[in-house]
Amino acid sequence: MGMGKTGFCYPGAERLIYASSFLLLILLTFSTVVHTEGSQPHTPQCRIQKCTTDFVSLTSHLNAAADGFDTEFCKALRAYSACTQRTAKSCRGNLVFHSAVLGISDLMGQHNCSKDGPTSPTHPETPVEPCNYHSRHQQHQQASWLGGGRGGAGGGGTVRPPNYLFCGLFGDPHLRTFKDHFQTCKVEGAWPLIDNNYLSVQVTNVPVVTGSSATATNKVTIIFKPYQECTDQKVYQAVTDDLPAAFVDGTISGGDGETKSLWVIEKSSGHHVEIHAAYIGVTVIVRQVGRYLTLAARVPEEMAMAYDDETQDLQLCVNGCPSSERIDRDGHLPLPLQEQAGMRHHHHHNHNHNHHHNHPHPQHQQQYQQQHQQLPRPHAQRVIYSLEAAMAKCREQLEMKDIYFHSCVFDLLTTGDANFTTAAYDALRDMKALHPKKEHWHIYPHSGAPRGPETLLRPLSLLLCTLLTVLLW
Repeated sequence: MGMGKTGFCYPGAERLIYASSFLLLILLTFSTVVHTEGSQPHTPQCRIQKCTTDFVSLTSHLNAAADGFDTEFCKALRAYSACTQRTAKSCRGNLVFHSAVLGISDLMGQHNCSKDGPTSPTHPETPVEPCNYHSRHQQHQQASWLGGGRGGAGGGGTVRPPNYLFCGLFGDPHLRTFKDHFQTCKVEGAWPLIDNNYLSVQVTNVPVVTGSSATATNKVTIIFKPYQECTDQKVYQAVTDDLPAAFVDGTISGGDGETKSLWVIEKSSGHHVEIHAAYIGVTVIVRQVGRYLTLAARVPEEMAMAYDDETQDLQLCVNGCPSSERIDRDGHLPLPLQEQAGMRHHHHHNHNHNHHHNHPHPQHQQQYQQQHQQLPRPHAQRVIYSLEAAMAKCREQLEMKDIYFHSCVFDLLTTGDANFTTAAYDALRDMKALHPKKEHWHIYPHSGAPRGPETLLRPLSLLLCTLLTVLLW
């Protein structure tokens, strides 16, 4: 007895599969185009693309020659139909949606599918890892989508990645807050960077040079608070010349043996440690450069903002330094001056912020050289840098004259310690590794200098380009 074409168990099956594939290809193509161009008025909320994608994922593995093909195919069609019904209101007038509804009806007729009956799960069950923040986040968004929430709005029901925040501290010390505000502060003693329901980070800062208000970090304490069955409380503490590759209890991880929810990685012995807390989606980098420590942290926004009102004002990463502790003035870093027996910080708007020039104004350069030739040498190994020499030293590792470069210059002039150049460079590297938004990586100080012709012409040229683009379109 003839079997017909290989792989198909009854006459006409090949035609139906080809027809189904052709229909789905058309729907996915149109759905992608419409979603991308936004030509349909209801497309941002219409989730027909997600319905179609789910149907493809439920049927792509089915074999028409296998037993039970029609049963599983009909389950997927009923799930597809139910999905279109849930999104019908927001898809009113959407051509792709109405084409899908007609296509489903046609396929159900061809396969003799009843409208009532079991359905395949719209979202194939993915095991949720309770001690993995990303897994919980994905489950929450899928649940919001199924419940008609706005978790997938604007993305056709797709799962959006978490929104991360970055905070960093380095140098004398320079603070980059969760809001990407950059500050230079005194903050001598113990200060909290982060203090929420899941994580506490505290730093201790000590004076760097006798007579200067600048300080640097010589101790970091990180407390990972208990979370369900994922981990007990774990404390990590680093001090100058002791950057351990373990928590204070001697362990290198948290959680049970099968679920690794929290762990310490030593990248460079005594110099670079990373701590990953998968259960809350947090990564912390601690380094020792020279005699002082640097810190960089990436935290999901929902975790970073989960704190009591009482602790809000005490978190430097959230609100920055108190005004009384600020050394910078609205982004300007004052350079240290000689005054009687000691040094103090004096506000000066003397930074050169023109990206096309590598040297400051000659008059400013001479002024700063005279100032810093008189600075006392606090330690024998430290060097007295002129402004030009400090800028040249910082340019060895920092190409762009952003706030990290200016912080490097400030630190060299303040301390004479070349290790602060490496600290600024490492802080920039860690920021790039952890900060989620590349367009926010580089921050430039505000310039108090008058605008030059190039600065004034730049907005005008952009406007002219925009007008030409519109006219030539």
